[in-house]
Amino acid sequence: MSPIAPSPVPLVVIPCLNEAAHIARVTKQMSNAVRPYGGRVVVADGGSTDGSRAVVREIARRDPRVHFLDNPARIQSAGINAAVAAHGAGHSHLIRVDAHCAYPDGFIPALLVDAEATGASAVVVGMIAAGEGVIQRINAATQNARIGNGGSKHRAQGRGEWVDHGHHALIRLDAFHAVGGYDASFAHNEDAELDARLTRAGHGIWLTARTAITYYPRTDARSLLDQYFRYGRGRARNLLKHRALPNRRQWVVISVAPTVALVAASSLVPLLALPAFLWMAAALAGGVSVAVSERAPVMLLSGGVAMLMHVAWSVGFWTQLVSAPAGATRGVPA
Repeated sequence: MSPIAPSPVPLVVIPCLNEAAHIARVTKQMSNAVRPYGGRVVVADGGSTDGSRAVVREIARRDPRVHFLDNPARIQSAGINAAVAAHGAGHSHLIRVDAHCAYPDGFIPALLVDAEATGASAVVVGMIAAGEGVIQRINAATQNARIGNGGSKHRAQGRGEWVDHGHHALIRLDAFHAVGGYDASFAHNEDAELDARLTRAGHGIWLTARTAITYYPRTDARSLLDQYFRYGRGRARNLLKHRALPNRRQWVVISVAPTVALVAASSLVPLLALPAFLWMAAALAGGVSVAVSERAPVMLLSGGVAMLMHVAWSVGFWTQLVSAPAGATRGVPA
């Protein structure tokens, strides 16, 4: 696919924190991708201590399309806003790239073609998890399955349709500026929060079928639990800020923590343990389905991983909801 007319000038922003193993590959790939358009790549580093900063600065020294930007706020939303403020002039589209993902060749042209063809203000992509070690493979399989993603449309290859939310890839900069960019106080769920303002302002969000990205999930239980706890908190903040109700898929996970808590009273009323039993049975059955589809007995563990994800997300949601009902738009520490 070749550049489209009128000629777009994409600004690729890569928020980064301790991604020394990936940042050089992604930065160089994106620099090559924006070359035909006269675009640039900005790496917004949130204070990496693993050598990522030195890697990016060396690439930027040799490649005029690449720029290093310090992000003292540390969180991605603030870093992207700062990159747009510093380098957005003369560019037509913001393209968000995460250092911990893999991107196919033709990623940027595919986004720009769909933006032109649909007139969408934002083009989002499907995200397919993959793993290299056993634990990461189990986590990836769980996140790819319904027991892990609840049927979220952007957790698979996109089908080409209008959506309310998806994994951020392309946003027209005029639309980005019109709604005020990311809420820089959001450490998690900032993409869904921005999508809520985009749709409310009448901007269309298109889930592309032309391309998808590969996501590499956490490699241990502790970091996975922490990630999903923060996801739950971010979702609660988002709903509170916009005075919105959860969708059906979210209600199911929100109910997990109260359902588990009811087990404590089941010695007095045994029937109170039934909801938790049904949830566990459904998750374990989902693990069996994953193991069968993957033809790998070890994937039976995905049922247990899904339960950990559900509990962490639900506890995070209720923690935010109970602790800050009147101050829901305040920042959540990164």
